[in-house]
Amino acid sequence: EKAALSEEERAAEKEEEEIEEEQTQEEQEPLPDDYQRWIAKNQLTEEDLSRIRQEIDAYNYKPLISIIVPVYNTDQRWLTKCIQSVQNQLYTNWELCIADDASTDTNVKTVLDHFAQDDERIKVVYRTENGHISAASNSAFELAEGEFVALLDHDDELSIDALYENVKLLNENPDADLIYSDEDKINEAGERHKPFFKPDWSPDTLLSHNYICHFSLYRASIFKEIGGFREGFEGSQDYDLVLRFTEKTDKIYHIPKILYHWRTIEGSAALSTDAKEYAYDAATRALEEAFERRGEKAQVELIPNYPGQYSITYNLQHEPLISVIVPTRDGHQLLDNCLKSLYNKTSYSNYEIIVADNGSTEEETFELFNRWQSMLGYKFRVLRLDMPFNYSKINNLAVQEARGELLLLLNNDTEVITPDWMRKMAGQAVRKSIGAVGAKLLYPDNTIQHSGCILGIGGVASHSHKYIHVLDPGYFGRLLITANYAAVTGACLMIKKDLYERVGGFDEELAVAFNDIDFCIRLLEEGYYNVSLGNVLLYHYEHKSRGDEDSPEKLRRFLLEIDTMKKRWGKLLQNDPFYNPNLTLGREDYSIRL
Repeated sequence: EKAALSEEERAAEKEEEEIEEEQTQEEQEPLPDDYQRWIAKNQLTEEDLSRIRQEIDAYNYKPLISIIVPVYNTDQRWLTKCIQSVQNQLYTNWELCIADDASTDTNVKTVLDHFAQDDERIKVVYRTENGHISAASNSAFELAEGEFVALLDHDDELSIDALYENVKLLNENPDADLIYSDEDKINEAGERHKPFFKPDWSPDTLLSHNYICHFSLYRASIFKEIGGFREGFEGSQDYDLVLRFTEKTDKIYHIPKILYHWRTIEGSAALSTDAKEYAYDAATRALEEAFERRGEKAQVELIPNYPGQYSITYNLQHEPLISVIVPTRDGHQLLDNCLKSLYNKTSYSNYEIIVADNGSTEEETFELFNRWQSMLGYKFRVLRLDMPFNYSKINNLAVQEARGELLLLLNNDTEVITPDWMRKMAGQAVRKSIGAVGAKLLYPDNTIQHSGCILGIGGVASHSHKYIHVLDPGYFGRLLITANYAAVTGACLMIKKDLYERVGGFDEELAVAFNDIDFCIRLLEEGYYNVSLGNVLLYHYEHKSRGDEDSPEKLRRFLLEIDTMKKRWGKLLQNDPFYNPNLTLGREDYSIRL
């Protein structure tokens, strides 16, 4: 496949050749200082700074941005650096609104008075009693006159272009109500590390992990409408804020650039997850109240040993019939293993199994069908489809026979691990906003085969975190949580039957490869979100049923399907909204793109 793909790429346009060359370079073994190399590559030059200043001068829209900073007993070194990072902004129409929360360290007032007297854009209010971070932040907001509010912690720093990048986006998208960007950590020596390159707006990922965090810009009118920060949610006040804010708007934008440096000093949440244990209790309450406001019944659990990551399980109001569709052709032992695991390990009972038999000829296979028919009765059916192999058509024909409200497409080379897998997947699938629901699939050696798909890797798409051990939390905990992805694999995919039919099912032009990717993208185009569940596990003995794509005929078909996908979804394949352009397309491990 790789050799054939390279041949196709050489014949493609120059742009595709450049992408392939970049991917090839990225496939080199990563170096320890990859992020330092990335920083050097993306450092703003004097020419860049000059261009940006000219660009700002030409803007018609230059909103006042109010930067809110709550302060309490901050080391004067970090407080000074924090304030100076605002003063150094290329975009100058800002005000810095600082609320001192009754600091007992007299150096704090000395620093604040100095800056306030020196720069009229800096406003300071001194609270008479300590009220903690929510109350102090609201006090700072009372000073704000800007159209937008930006949040900055008292010992962190902004990149010099942070406000410029936000205002640039606002000039292109004046309807934006919330803008967030990527972030990294900065230690006491000023060394930057641990970059967090985030996806575009991912509402279900947010319900499992506050990935938005820093640097974020909020429309002040909505911020005021929802009452700002709520006292009692200290430590997770920003999580509670963004959950409530995003219930008021869907005009949410992401800037895929590092605009915020989170200070890692002794005792800070950035340095240790143990520093603010109370924050995770507050986050749990914030999530529980969010579900209550939204009229959804869900269980919120803190994931053990990984604070800040939450397991969400949606309660079913009723138990819908689930039609499990299993395509097969002989390979009776493989199918029997799949059916045994489904029957013995599944705690959910309201399901039917439709085996879509694509031309089996072995007597053992028919005996297997009869045995399972005797065991399960009306819950088990075999649909005979004697035709050339076409995975899309097989599933589409089986769906026509399905009686269930929900469909579960399941490969015959899978084996259930999580007993309540069906219930957890169904809880997500019945939600109005959700398209396809996927699971975490493992190779027999307990490494990841699939946990959501990333567009662009390998030219079309590949599996997130492939070959990483199941105990690895993944990129910023992505393997632990329910997360939005552009696509999930058809090897284990649940969806509402009426939605499957509404978008036209699987494209039968894509007979073998990428039909699930194409299907999921069409769901995105219709406004649905696809999710992969980190708490649902199955084994997947990949390629045992059909083998690898290793014959000339299969390779020709494979290349045609690649060509179809590139023609249909080319731009999207180069910029997966649930990934990040700063991450590699050369591997599935979320390493940095250089």
